[in-house]
Amino acid sequence: MFPAKFISELLVPAAPFDQKSGREAWTVAFAPNGSYFAWSQGRRIVRLIPLSKCLKSLDIVQKEDTTVSLGFSPRRLSRQNSDGGQVLPVSGEPCEHTIDCGDIVWGLAFGSSVPEKQSRCVNIEWHRFKFGHDQLLLATGLNNGRIKIWDVYTGKLLLNLMDHTDGVRDLTFAPDGSLMLVSASRDKTLRVWDLKDDGNMVKVLRGHQNWVYCSAFTPDSSTLCSVGAGKAVFLWNMDKFTLIRKLEGHHNDVVSCEFSPDGALLATASHDTRVLVWDHHKATILLELGHLFPPPSPIFAGGSNDRWVRSVSFSPDGRHIASITDDRLVRFWSIEERAPQAIAPLTNGLCCAFSPEGGVLSAGTRDGSVHFWECPRSVASLQHICRMTLRRVMNTQQVEGLAIPTPLRDFLTYKII
Repeated sequence: MFPAKFISELLVPAAPFDQKSGREAWTVAFAPNGSYFAWSQGRRIVRLIPLSKCLKSLDIVQKEDTTVSLGFSPRRLSRQNSDGGQVLPVSGEPCEHTIDCGDIVWGLAFGSSVPEKQSRCVNIEWHRFKFGHDQLLLATGLNNGRIKIWDVYTGKLLLNLMDHTDGVRDLTFAPDGSLMLVSASRDKTLRVWDLKDDGNMVKVLRGHQNWVYCSAFTPDSSTLCSVGAGKAVFLWNMDKFTLIRKLEGHHNDVVSCEFSPDGALLATASHDTRVLVWDHHKATILLELGHLFPPPSPIFAGGSNDRWVRSVSFSPDGRHIASITDDRLVRFWSIEERAPQAIAPLTNGLCCAFSPEGGVLSAGTRDGSVHFWECPRSVASLQHICRMTLRRVMNTQQVEGLAIPTPLRDFLTYKII
């Protein structure tokens, strides 16, 4: 284990009277195409920064006149007006935006459009918005229960979604480009919105008995995981909008969740000091990442223990996991070594996210600032690459049905990581 390399930070100007609550960076996010970075810096404000400009403020390594961008590769995109009209000309650098959302921002998420993905409301032929190719949207979830949808390239407000009765804690777009948006709220519900149908609400998912903190899609958009103020992890079928099962194993509130890039693993973080890695197809725990040694008994894990895990994120390489905890540390875990590969100090961390290519981890804090670290990098084995390729199209039950040797089956189902 070694210290993670700190790259840089983005600070928020603060007046002397502005040192208390209300400045938290509850969410940080990278655009899936690598073009923008966004974070909620407190006081109703969301900052949108082009990664090309963000890189200039970070410590970039110069080697032989070549810039090593530590995993960032922002791609220049055509920008189509969401009104369905002409393509906006691309001139110069993408624009930075400071967005006043009108209330405290709890959650935000980027969504990109694939025109071939049709709205589920097939009977409606006319839509106010016609999202074209390379359309990039930003959804913000507010303390008053509203969800605002913004055009990333122009900073223009497109939609104002109103149906939640309490604050929206988290937002996530389906990765398939359908612009299906799921919101998790303190009103104990998840709501499914179809932005290709002008933001109409498709379904309300009920089952949580308390606040819903976080939700995440599998890469194929077929399954949704949701967690909240309770010990259970919920899995939903997003084709039928029905509950598949609940995963039991945590001893305290579960606050964060994310699937691996191949969809085979699910990581959940809890106030019980642990990150659990599941085979969600079989409802079994494959790996336990503890942040307190010796591990607390279930009685003490269910209370205040100074090691609450606040956030978890899966690296795009499928081999590393980052966690943010109340012990003022960021940990980079290797699922192959089952131990932290690197650590870094972070005071009052709240959330974290990997860059699209996995080279950089960003983390938001209670003072509204964002910190960046270089992630541990290593060459993945050919076996792991082949496993991820196979697991993207086959679930655990299908792999177990293959006529292959048992050691190979165990490796493909992550019983042997």
